[in-house]
Amino acid sequence: MPIRQLQKSEWKSYCDRISKGLEGKRAQIEVAALPIGDQIAAKQVPIFGVTYDPKDDIIEVALENLDHIIHKPRSLAADEDAAGFSSLEIVDGESRKQIVKLMDPLMLPPPER
Repeated sequence: MPIRQLQKSEWKSYCDRISKGLEGKRAQIEVAALPIGDQIAAKQVPIFGVTYDPKDDIIEVALENLDHIIHKPRSLAADEDAAGFSSLEIVDGESRKQIVKLMDPLMLPPPER
C-alpha cells in the first residue's frame, strides 16, 4: 500500500487502532534533521503503543524503558501493508522527521545441546 497522509482529526483514533496490534513487535526510531543528521533513538526495542494527546499536542511512542515524545507534530504519515502499519513518519514542530519502523523480533533456533 502507498504511504497515507493522515488528517490531524484522524490521529487519535488511528494511533489507538494500531496500538492494539503491537503485542510482540519491536520498533526502531530514527530522527532526521539537517542540524543533527540521522540519529537512531531506539533500535529493536519492544513497542507497547502509540498515542496522540490532542490537549497537549504530543505523540508518544511507548517502548520498553523509553517513552519517545514528539512535541507539536505537524504531520503524520503511515506506511501500511496487508499486516497493518509498517512505519510512521512524524514531522515535529521543529521540522524534524521522526520515523518509527515496526518489525518482528528475530526468531533464532533453539541452542544446540
